[in-house]
Amino acid sequence: MLSELLTGLTPVLGARPRILLLGSMPGAASLLEQRYYAHPRNLFWPFMQQLFAIPTELDYQQRCQLLIGQGIALWDVIAHCERAGSLDSAIKKSSVICNAIPQLLDAEPQILKICFNGAKAAEEFKRHLLPLLKHRTDIEYFQLPSSSPAHASQSKEQKLELWAKALLE
Repeated sequence: MLSELLTGLTPVLGARPRILLLGSMPGAASLLEQRYYAHPRNLFWPFMQQLFAIPTELDYQQRCQLLIGQGIALWDVIAHCERAGSLDSAIKKSSVICNAIPQLLDAEPQILKICFNGAKAAEEFKRHLLPLLKHRTDIEYFQLPSSSPAHASQSKEQKLELWAKALLE
């Protein structure tokens, strides 16, 4: 499978978010539909239903508005990359260009918690962006288990417990 240059999605961002939830790069289904976590087996939206009573049957824009109402912003660490398929492991490291997250955090100083949806998001953030945020010692970081169906080493219940601990405390 040939890799192609991909461009991520714009952030889901409201006024004065408190939590920034970062993925790595949207999968093929999400890019096709231009919606975060569009793969039908991804656990992200079911987790949001469990944690914040955001019904999964609502349309995407309504779900995003309810998420914004909880003080949560969604984005990805990676703005552009080359990747074949949807797996994070297929991202060509030398092709990674990150989103302007340091600028977002400077514009939104009330964001005091960053949660990473999976190891790849945390890894790319640490590699490319954390060195630019030395002045933001007030931010807490949480690496969460991926909501992707490709990462099934933990049960849905185990993952949900960790997501709840990070997002609700």
